[in-house]
Amino acid sequence: MSRLREIERQRFDVIVIGGGIIGCGIARDAALRGLHVALVEQRDFGGGTTAASTRIVHGGLRYLEMLDFRLVRMDLRERETLLRIAPHLVAPLEFVIPFFAGSSFARLKTRAGLMLYDALSYDRSLPPHRMLNAAQAAALAPALRRSDVRGAAAYFDARVDLPERLALENALDAERHGAAIVNYCEATSIIADNGVAAGVRVRDGLDGRDAEIRGRVLVNATGAWVKYGIRKTKGIHIVVPEVTAHALVVFSAVDRRLMFAIPRGGQTWIGTTDTDYDGDPANARATRADVEYVLASVRHVFPQLGLDSVLFTTAGVRALVKRGGSPSSVSRMHKILEDAPERGVISVLGGKITGYRAIAEDATDVVCRRLGVNVPCATGRTALTEPPRHDDLAAHAAFAAAHEHAVRLSDFMRRRTALGASADQGWNVVREIAAAMGTQLGWTPAQTTAEIDAYRREIESTREFGR
Repeated sequence: MSRLREIERQRFDVIVIGGGIIGCGIARDAALRGLHVALVEQRDFGGGTTAASTRIVHGGLRYLEMLDFRLVRMDLRERETLLRIAPHLVAPLEFVIPFFAGSSFARLKTRAGLMLYDALSYDRSLPPHRMLNAAQAAALAPALRRSDVRGAAAYFDARVDLPERLALENALDAERHGAAIVNYCEATSIIADNGVAAGVRVRDGLDGRDAEIRGRVLVNATGAWVKYGIRKTKGIHIVVPEVTAHALVVFSAVDRRLMFAIPRGGQTWIGTTDTDYDGDPANARATRADVEYVLASVRHVFPQLGLDSVLFTTAGVRALVKRGGSPSSVSRMHKILEDAPERGVISVLGGKITGYRAIAEDATDVVCRRLGVNVPCATGRTALTEPPRHDDLAAHAAFAAAHEHAVRLSDFMRRRTALGASADQGWNVVREIAAAMGTQLGWTPAQTTAEIDAYRREIESTREFGR
């Protein structure tokens, strides 16, 4: 039976289009308030911009320089919320900002910024910043054992190594509270009754079947796929063998952009870039020029790195509220539009992972107001439930296929586990995983082979920059 047949028979209070972390957050918030929710995602939950993020939960030091205090305060508050409601996914992470010879002004500026950062995170559970001399900096982060490192500042934010799972667990919690969620289901057009949106036409990406889903309110949470009111910028990361055991903040030697070097799973992730992008977000890739920019930016800290050091790359497209200026100067604050692009549609523009829950709350407040529902948000005080895990990979893969909407091999490798972020991106176990998923999902031998080939092409695309 088609996955959409039962959904097509229902009438929903709200249909959320887009299963990135914000869309999944909206679905969860609305479901917890008692609304009947449908969530549709054209690929896999968390598989777009969410998966390509720097994977940190932070207020954003650099936004202080932009005087964007409202954004910083919101995200620092949300950092604390996520540490509380999702401790299995979000954990404290200490960052070190090194100071080099001739950086006296930078030291003073950074110290002042960190004092303000601490003041804005007055409800924090994390330690305040501290200033380090050269010996202390080298002891904390041995990668800084260089003669021109004159000291450092250290401060805490948080890490989320699997933002895709954070998105998924929001979607699964929405489902536990009555939502209908479906991935690989593309919204193709809006259904209107008397000029007001009343549903959406969708196409099942697995069997090609078309269907209509009816609802009282539509929420467009498609992020970089929104076709109006946004400015798209591309960000890439390079993944190299571990060069630092401590998270570092460095300023690009090319243009002074703030960049991160974060240890993760035996590698170091370095990035990100911020360049305007006009193409299909699904086709975003790291180019050789992108990779060379990142390498040049951190060469004063990691002179040993070259093109041959890069194991693979990530690339994604941000959806920023449209305005002029350089890409890095555009605010990450979100905006919610009502009756756009047509009556009955609520569109969410901008935002970033750290603030996803607050953005979802704002959007759901608008939905509830339109529906005449007076139920407060509960997501800030309701913990996310960690799904059962299995030490045996085959059992874990079978569980994900049966209970976590993993329908493609890449869903499990890249978004249900961290296998896709390992040095070989899980290639050494790919056949075992494919066999387990194939048994659960009824794949033929030809389908199993096709899934392995598709995953091989995916990981090859993360290494195309050298060609």
